[in-house]
Amino acid sequence: MGCAPSIHVSHSGVIYCRDSEESNSPHQTTTISQGTTTLHGLFVKTDAADSIPSVLAYQSRQPPPSAGPRRKERRESGGASARSRTPHCCSVEAETQTSSSSAKQASTAELQVGPMRLTQYPIQVLLIFAKEDNQSNGFWWACDRAGYRCNVAWTLESALECFLDKHQEIIVIDHRNSKYFDAEDICRSIRATELSEHTVILAVVPRTSADQEETSILPLLDAGFDRQFMENSSVTACYNELVQIEHGEVRSQFKLRACNAVFTALDHCQEAVEITSEDHVIQYVNPAFERMMGYCKGELIGKELTELPKSDKNSADLLDNINTFIKKGKEWQGVYYARRKSGDSIQQHVKITPVVGQGGKIRHFVSLKRLHCTNENNKQFYKSHREDKYTGDNSQSESGSYKCKNRRKDSVDVKSITSQSSDAPSLQTRRYSSMARIHSMTIEAPITKDGLRRLSGNEYVFSKNMNLSHTHLPVPNTINDVPPCIAQLLDNEESWDFNIFELEAVTNKRPLVYLGLKVFARFGVSEFLNCSEATLRAWLQVIEANYHSSNSYHNSTHAADVLHATAFFLGKERVKGSLDHLDEVAALIAATIHDVDHPGRTNSFLCNAGSELAVLYNDTAVLESHHTALAFQLTTKDSKYNIFKNIDRNRYRTLRQAIIDMVLATEMTKHFEHVNKFVNSINKPMASEETSPHSEGSNTECTANIKNFPDNQTLIKRMMIKCADVANPCRPLELCIEWAGRISEEYFAQTDEEKRQGLPVVMPVFDRNTCSIPKSQISFIDYFITDMFDAWDAFAHLPVLMQHLANNYKHWKTLDDLKCKSLRLPSENNN
Repeated sequence: MGCAPSIHVSHSGVIYCRDSEESNSPHQTTTISQGTTTLHGLFVKTDAADSIPSVLAYQSRQPPPSAGPRRKERRESGGASARSRTPHCCSVEAETQTSSSSAKQASTAELQVGPMRLTQYPIQVLLIFAKEDNQSNGFWWACDRAGYRCNVAWTLESALECFLDKHQEIIVIDHRNSKYFDAEDICRSIRATELSEHTVILAVVPRTSADQEETSILPLLDAGFDRQFMENSSVTACYNELVQIEHGEVRSQFKLRACNAVFTALDHCQEAVEITSEDHVIQYVNPAFERMMGYCKGELIGKELTELPKSDKNSADLLDNINTFIKKGKEWQGVYYARRKSGDSIQQHVKITPVVGQGGKIRHFVSLKRLHCTNENNKQFYKSHREDKYTGDNSQSESGSYKCKNRRKDSVDVKSITSQSSDAPSLQTRRYSSMARIHSMTIEAPITKDGLRRLSGNEYVFSKNMNLSHTHLPVPNTINDVPPCIAQLLDNEESWDFNIFELEAVTNKRPLVYLGLKVFARFGVSEFLNCSEATLRAWLQVIEANYHSSNSYHNSTHAADVLHATAFFLGKERVKGSLDHLDEVAALIAATIHDVDHPGRTNSFLCNAGSELAVLYNDTAVLESHHTALAFQLTTKDSKYNIFKNIDRNRYRTLRQAIIDMVLATEMTKHFEHVNKFVNSINKPMASEETSPHSEGSNTECTANIKNFPDNQTLIKRMMIKCADVANPCRPLELCIEWAGRISEEYFAQTDEEKRQGLPVVMPVFDRNTCSIPKSQISFIDYFITDMFDAWDAFAHLPVLMQHLANNYKHWKTLDDLKCKSLRLPSENNN
C-alpha cells in the first residue's frame, strides 16, 4: 500500500476505507461493519462505533522509517482519545500482511518430537501496554517483521478477553510504570487461567543507569513472568528478543502440548501400559492397565513397584533376570504372573523397554502388558469367547469394557442376566467366559467420547467397565436366597446409620441388587408393578451393570446409598401420609437409576469438551437427561427385565413422568429454585396452620391437604430425592468422611483431565495438590446443605440426621482451624 487509507466512520459505526492516492475507483472502497471483517488484508475486530479510531490507530501504520512523521497524524485521528473513552474496547487485532520474504518464511514451521512431525502455525503475540509509545511501536513492527500475528490491549479486562479468545503464545507486558496498571497483577491474572500453561510472558522493565544495581528477577518469576526485557525501542532489538523466545520456550511448549495427543492414544490403547521412573516409581498407567489390574490410577501413581503385592507363581530368579536386562538398557520380553487388587494372579505377556533421557541415562521404563493365552484359565476364557455371541454379562469387570459384537443388540448380556443362576458352577463358567471376551476385544472407555455411539433409528449403545471381583458371588433368585452374611447386614437397612460400605465390601461392589431386592420387597414394588421377583431382580442387575465401578464416587454404591436414604424418608410419617403408592414406587426407581452410566465427570466438563451427549441434550441437564433416557431404554428392551410390561398405559405414563421429574431435580443448577418452592409451598403454609388458633396441629390434616394438591406432592418428591442424593454430610462421621474422600478423588481426576486436555477448569478448588478437603466440605454444607435440610427436617422431622450434620460440620471446622487439608487429624490417621 503506497500510503495510508482514508477512513470515514458513519454514525452507525460503519467504516468506509479508501486508498486515497492509489485508486479512486468505486470497487476499491471497502465497507466494514461492526464485528469482525477484513480491511485491505487487515483483520479488524470492533465492539462499538466509538472504538473504531483506537482500532485503526494501529491499522494505519507504515514501516518504521515513516513512523515518526505519521505519529502526529494518528493522534489527530483520535486514537488516544478513543482509548480513553472506550476502555472496554481496547483490544486491537491485526493480521499483518506483508510482502517481505521474512514474514512468509516465518508463517509456519516444521518441528519434530521424536518420530512425530508437527506443523507450528504463525506465532501470536499479545502486547499489553498502558499507552502507545516507542516501545509498543517497536514490538509491533518487530511482530510485523517476523510475520507474527499481533494484538494490543490497554487494560487488564481487554487483555484477558483477548487472551481467552486468541491464546497467544507470547505476551509482552509493560512493567516500566506502575502508575497506569500493575503489570504483576495482570501477569497473575493471566497465569490463573488454564490456557496460560504453555504461554511465555515477557516483562518490559526500565533501563537501569550505570550507577544503579540491577534488580533481581525473582519477583518477576514469582509473579508468573518467564523473562525480562530491558527497555529498548529498537525494532531490531525487539525482533531479536521475540525470535529467541520463539525458537526457545515457544517451540518447547509447543512440543509439550503435542504430548497430549500421545497420552490420548495411550488412554485409548487396548494394551495395558505402565511407565515408571528409573527408580521404579509408577508415573503413569493407562485405563487398560487399571481395568486389567483392578486398581484406580490414584492408588498407583507415585508408588514404587515393590510396594504392590506380588504373585507367588513367578520363579525366584525371574525378577533378577528382568532387572539384569533393563538396567543394561536392553528390552525384556516374557511371561510374568501379576497379582490383581482382588488377590487373584493373572498371567501376562510383558514387554519392558528402557527409555534413555537426560545425560544419556535411563530415565523411564515403559511396560506393555496383555493377557497371556497359554495359561489354562485364559485358554478357557478365549474358547468361551469364540462360542458366545455377546461380549458382556451381568458381572462387572474392572479389566475390560462392555459392548456388543452385534451393534444392533443391547449393551448388556440379556441371556446371562435373566437366566436362573442358582447353580454356581454354570454361573462361574459364564463369568470366566466374560473375562475372556473382555480381554480379547478392543478396549473402550466407559463412555465412548462421552458414551454415545449412534445406531439405526433411535437406539444408542453405551460401553461399560465391568468388575471381575463380582464373579464369585452368586446372584440370588429371590430375597430369601441372599447369603447369610449379606442378610445379616440387611437386617439393619431401615436404620439411618446403616453402613453401605460394609454392604459394598461383602457384595464385592454390587450392593444395589441386594439392597434393591430388600427395599423393593418392603415397599411392595413387585405387587404394584404386577411383575415377578425374577423380573425385578434381572432389572436391578441390568441397572447395576451400567454403573461404572471405576468411578470413585458415582458408582452403584452411591446409587444404593441414595436408594437407602429415599426408603428411609418414605418411612417417615408425614412423608408417607403425603404420597401415594405410585409416588413411593416412582421415588425408589428414580433413586436406583438416577446416576446410571455416569462417566465420573460433571455436566460442565461434558459441555466444555463438546461431548456428543452435551450436543444431544443442548448443554442442558446433560447427564440427568441421559440417566433417565438410558434407564428406560434398557428397561423396555426385553420383557425378561421390563418391570413395566404389565401395567396399563396411563399408569405407566404417570409413573414414567414422576421418575423423570425426580431424576431431573437432582441437577444442581436449579437447586435453590426447588428449595425455595418447597419452603414457600410446603413449609410456610404448614407452619401457619400449626400456629393457627383454629388448627389442632394434626399431621393427618396437614398431609391430607397436601394430597389434595398434586403440585405439592411433586415438590415433596423432588426435595426427597435431592436430599437423598447429597445426604453424605448427614451420615455418621465415618461414612461422611469416606464419601468426602471419594467425591474429592473424582473431582481431582476431573481437574487432572481438564488440565491435560486444555479445557477450562470447572472446579479449581479441587486441585489435588492444593485442595483442602475440610474447607470444601464446609463450603458445600454452608452453601447447599444447611438450608435444604432445615427445610426438609421441618417437614419430615429428622433429628438424627440433623445431629450428625452438626457433628460432622464441627469435625470439618476443627480440621480447617488447624490448617489440616486431609480427612482426619494426623493422630487419627495414625490410629
